[in-house]
Amino acid sequence: MLTACRWQLKPTVPADHLLNQPDLPPLIRQLLYNRGITDPSQADVFLTADRRLLHDGRLLPDMDKALPRIYQAILKGERLAVYGDFDVDGLSATALLVKGLSALGACVEPYIPHRLQEGHGLNSNALNELKDRGVSLVITADCGITGNEQISKLPRGMEVIITDHHLPGAELPAALAVIDPYRTDSAYPFRDLAGVGVAYKLLGSLYEGVGRRAELEDYLDLVALGTVADIMPLLGENRYLVTAGLQKLHACHRLGICELISQAGIAPDKLEAEHISWILAPRLNAAGRLEHAISGYQLLVTESPEEARALTQWLNEKNTERQKLTAAALSQAREQVLAKGIAPLLIASHEDFPGGILGLVAGKLTDEFYHPAIVTQIGQELSRGSARSIPEFNISEALGRCAELLSHYGGHAQAAGFTLPTSNLPAFEYQLSEIASQELSGRDMRPQIEIDAQARFHELSGATFRLIQQMAPFGHQNPTPIFLSRAVTISESRPMGTSGQHLKLKIKQNNVLWDAVIFGLGERTIEDKLPLDIVYTFEQDCWNGMSRLRLNIKDFAPTGMNI
Repeated sequence: MLTACRWQLKPTVPADHLLNQPDLPPLIRQLLYNRGITDPSQADVFLTADRRLLHDGRLLPDMDKALPRIYQAILKGERLAVYGDFDVDGLSATALLVKGLSALGACVEPYIPHRLQEGHGLNSNALNELKDRGVSLVITADCGITGNEQISKLPRGMEVIITDHHLPGAELPAALAVIDPYRTDSAYPFRDLAGVGVAYKLLGSLYEGVGRRAELEDYLDLVALGTVADIMPLLGENRYLVTAGLQKLHACHRLGICELISQAGIAPDKLEAEHISWILAPRLNAAGRLEHAISGYQLLVTESPEEARALTQWLNEKNTERQKLTAAALSQAREQVLAKGIAPLLIASHEDFPGGILGLVAGKLTDEFYHPAIVTQIGQELSRGSARSIPEFNISEALGRCAELLSHYGGHAQAAGFTLPTSNLPAFEYQLSEIASQELSGRDMRPQIEIDAQARFHELSGATFRLIQQMAPFGHQNPTPIFLSRAVTISESRPMGTSGQHLKLKIKQNNVLWDAVIFGLGERTIEDKLPLDIVYTFEQDCWNGMSRLRLNIKDFAPTGMNI
C-alpha cells in the first residue's frame, strides 16, 4: 500500500567534480555520483560491468593454505564434503563447489543442515557423522566463521576449510584455512562477496592453477542466484558476477534453474535480478523453511529433466504452503500488535508460529508499520525468534544488550535471530522494548525515500531510459533510480485494477505530458486540481505485446509540502 514517506534528496554533484564531463548527461552523472563513482574512468567500468571489476582470488586470506590441501585430497582420492547453509546463497555455493570439485576429479558430497533441527552453522554431530562416512576434508559454504567450538571438537583425522562472508568474531576458528573477505587481515580489495562469491573465488583459484580458467564461466549463474538472493550490494565486483551470471541464466543451460524459470512463467531472456529476489529465491527457500533444504540443492545440480520438473513442482507447492502459513501467522501477529497499540517495538509470539517463517512475518510487520519487530515461536523450554528492524534502530546491537537473557543470538543491524529459555521471554521482551523506546523517542517514524535526483519532464526520454538501464542490474546499494519532479499537474486519471486500488494517470509539467501509474493507493486521496511534487521511477510498461515508457509514482505531496 502506498504510504506517505519522508523524502531525502541526495546531494548534487559538485560543480568542480571530475564527473562533470560533457559526454555524460546531467542525470547520469548524478546517478553515478550517488553510487560512489569519482571519475570518468570508473564510470566506464561501472557501466560496462566487465572483467575489469574482477580481483585475484589468491588475495583472500588463507587461500595459500587451502589450495594445496584440496589438490592433495583430489590426487589421493580422499573423501570430501561441502557443508553449506540452507538458504539460497548457501545452496548455490554448495552446488558450485560440489559440481566444480567433481569436475576436477574429487570424490565429494554435500551436507545441508536442517534449519529447525540443527540451525545455522557447523554442527558437531553432523561433522562426526561425516567422519564416520570416511570424510577427511570438509569445505564450508556460506557458514563456519563462528564455528570455533565445533572446530575445536573435530574428530581425529578431519580437517576443515572455511569459506564464508559473515563477520568473524574476536577469534577465528582454528581451521586449516579461514577464507573470508571480512577478516581484519584480508588484503582482498572487495569485501561484499556473497557466500557463493567466496566459493567461486576458491574454485576459480583451483581452476586457474590447472589451466582450466575458461570453464569457470559455467558457474556464474549460481553466483548470480546466490548473490542477489542474499541481498548483497550490486556494486564493485558483484556487478560483473551478477551481470555475467544473468547472461548465463538467459542461456538456460542448467536444467533445474531453467525449469524453475519456466514454471514461474518468465521468459529466460527477460530474467532480471528482481525476478531472482521475488520469484526464484522464495521458491528455493521454501523447502528449507518447511522441511529440508536438500531439495533446493538437488534442483540446482540435477541433470534429469524429469527430476527437474518434479522438484520444481514440489518447490512451487511448498512455496504456496509457505505463503498460506505466513499469511495466517501474519494475521495473528498483526492482531497482537494492534491490540497492544503501536509501540516502538512490535512484539508477537505464539506456540503455533512455524519456526521457518518467523523472519518473514517480522519483516512484513516492519514493512507495514515502519517499526522494529520481533516474532517468537514459544516452546515449552526453549523459544526461538526472529527480528527485523529499520535503519534508525540496530537490532543486533540491541539484542547484545539483552545477551544475559539469551541462549544464542546473531545477525545484522536490520535482521537477526535468537533463542532463549522460555522462562526468560517476558523479561527479554520488556528489556528490548525499553531499549527501543529510549532510542526511538522523538523520531519521525515514517519510512524514508532516498531520491537520486530532481528531474524535469523534458529531461526524460527513451535515450535517458536506455542510459539508466546500463546501470543495471539493480538491487541492494544500486537501487532502481528514483526521481523527484515538482509542480506537476494531473491531466487525466482513472482507476485501474479489479477493485480500483490503482490509478492510471496522465501528468503534465510545462506542457510535457507523461503516462504514470500509482499502485496500491489504498486510503490515500490525490487532489487533481493542485500542483503536486511526485517521487517516481522511470520504467518500461509491457502489455499485450506493446511497450511504452511511464512513470511509476512511489509518493506524492502538494507542491512544497515535503522537501
